[in-house]
Amino acid sequence: MKIKTGDNVIVISGQDKGKKGKVLKALPKKNQVVVEGVRPAKKNIKPNQNNNKGYVKDINLPLDASNVALLDSKGKASRVGYKVVDGKKVRVLKTTGEVVK
Repeated sequence: MKIKTGDNVIVISGQDKGKKGKVLKALPKKNQVVVEGVRPAKKNIKPNQNNNKGYVKDINLPLDASNVALLDSKGKASRVGYKVVDGKKVRVLKTTGEVVK
């Protein structure tokens, strides 16, 4: 999977198309990512011994990694490639050729 935790991405398809955010969590086995502010949902938490009252928690649901693209410095969507620089394999943006941190 070419998208990692901490990357800035844009949603390129689906209900939240056009939204930008930071990747909070990458789930490579499922090929999914959780993006900040995308696919918001509410989760009901039951009462337990620690919490006598239940509560409602705001969460972000995961979406497929193929529905997001990395953002370049100009704010446009970009695909990701790989290059070997100084003996290390690094991710490179296809639009600008910049190395992804």
